[in-house]
Amino acid sequence: MNFASDNVTGAAPEIIEALSAAAAAGPEMPYGADSYTARAEALMSEVFEKEVSVFFVATGTAANSLSLSQLVPPYGGAYCHEDAHIQVHEAGAPEHYGGKLIPVGGEHAKLTPAVLQPAIAKAVPPVHHVKPSAVSITQASESGTVYTPEEIKALASCCREHGMRLHMDGARFANAVASMGVSPAETTWKAGVDALSFGATKNGTLAAEAVVFFDPADGEEFAYRRKRGGHLFSKMRFLTAQWEAYLSGGLWLALADHANAMAARLGSALSEIPAVEILHPVEANMVFAEWPASTTDELVKQGFVFYAQESEGRSRVRLVMAFNTRPEDVEKLIEAVRGHGAAQAAQ
Repeated sequence: MNFASDNVTGAAPEIIEALSAAAAAGPEMPYGADSYTARAEALMSEVFEKEVSVFFVATGTAANSLSLSQLVPPYGGAYCHEDAHIQVHEAGAPEHYGGKLIPVGGEHAKLTPAVLQPAIAKAVPPVHHVKPSAVSITQASESGTVYTPEEIKALASCCREHGMRLHMDGARFANAVASMGVSPAETTWKAGVDALSFGATKNGTLAAEAVVFFDPADGEEFAYRRKRGGHLFSKMRFLTAQWEAYLSGGLWLALADHANAMAARLGSALSEIPAVEILHPVEANMVFAEWPASTTDELVKQGFVFYAQESEGRSRVRLVMAFNTRPEDVEKLIEAVRGHGAAQAAQ
């Protein structure tokens, strides 16, 4: 009963089947000149309703760092939320490959033009500060919240006003799209996104990430950045066979739908328990809550796994659902929290 992360899971059966078929097939040309990669590239353009420039890599850190390096020069700055994955969990990789990260605040781990505008204004006068070059948003955010197309358009307008580009860290892009019920195009290039780090690893693949540029001209030099970054796989077909299966028939959204539904059920039930406070809107596949530290102790004893931060007798917890989270495990968690609350009240 592991709710620590959507990285703790295995892979969807359809992905394993696709990989097995690719491994058993005959020889293919290396470095992306294979039929699997060609089909995956075509599917990506189909999903986004336009010709896109796509580059497949194996990790989200590589996707974020390399794509930002394309948008941000060494003397440039990329604005992001202070809790963003690129700021907190990537060991400075984006700054290693590109410019400086400039963290700003915002409720529920989301950026708004209201917080961005004064932050960008601090970069004036020029030359003595890094040049404002890009904004990076996380979809879904680190708090499990989702940017609507309207919110993205507002941020894109802010970027255009200052001659900046808009990057989206889409490690949980599938969960965001499934949550809103909009097309992938509506929440990316139609809303003003220039580059997307499209993640699949957290949603049922073994290791499959992609960098998507919505203006193919942005990808003209990127092949060299990917090679220099060590992510041009000789047997690229074992990445792209996953993508072909993932995108075909809407599998990626079906997997995300399940994870989101599990989170919605958990969040709704926990919100009815008096000792529990839901910290952020439950809009994707994560639930953030606060409850007594003794509740955490009891759940750990019962075999539940999750991340918790304790302070003054309270626990702030993150509970993450995945493509294969079992409904019965969610119900057991709900009953365990409810039961501990009832026992505490009776004392």
